[in-house]
Amino acid sequence: MSSPEPHDSAAATPLRACSTAEIGAIAHLYRAEIYRSTVWRTRLDSTTNWAVVTTGIALSATFSSAAASPLPLALVGLLVSMFLLLEARRYRYFNIWRARARLLETDFYAPMLRGEPLQMDAQWSRLLAHDYCEPRYHVSLARAAGRRLRRTYAYIFVIQAVAYYGKLAIHPTPLTMLSELWARAAIGPIPGELVVCMGIVFHASWLVFAYVTHRLDVREWRVRRSLIAVG
Repeated sequence: MSSPEPHDSAAATPLRACSTAEIGAIAHLYRAEIYRSTVWRTRLDSTTNWAVVTTGIALSATFSSAAASPLPLALVGLLVSMFLLLEARRYRYFNIWRARARLLETDFYAPMLRGEPLQMDAQWSRLLAHDYCEPRYHVSLARAAGRRLRRTYAYIFVIQAVAYYGKLAIHPTPLTMLSELWARAAIGPIPGELVVCMGIVFHASWLVFAYVTHRLDVREWRVRRSLIAVG
């Protein structure tokens, strides 16, 4: 006969009710997790603000006059991409504290509000203890970047693309022929056709990336929806 699994033996152990001291300690723990998640949320907002401000500066420089170059709008896309990757890294840290706080809300405070007995050695407490003993990221860098892209940065990229096309279409005069578009998009020795194609590939790549990471998130949720999920 095979030996019982560890989780089977843990499930067979009777659960112990939380003492007053333990409830107080968990309350302080919850406050600490909320504070840390708030701090990292502020850092996420700072990175987004940098991306918005640099995009605004590029728009101002490009539309300052009819003779101004559209190059700042092309270059700002690279800068916003760097901010996106930086924010994805910060999001991975934020997600740790947010997930822990959420776990306490759903599996500790919610039963308390329903009048149910609070018990230690339950699944939620073991999961939280394991996360403290062996801390790890709950989401990959790619999935974190995909989340920030879908929720915030996609709109910045859309504004950048529309503004770039608008600049080519109206300055110095409205377009009348396709050849004028290529001439206006040219950057030094780089032909306009290549510049426009690079822009299309750039934005299409982010579109595909957003879709793929969304599918990864959906698949992960389907796998873990029956668990008390941290992350």
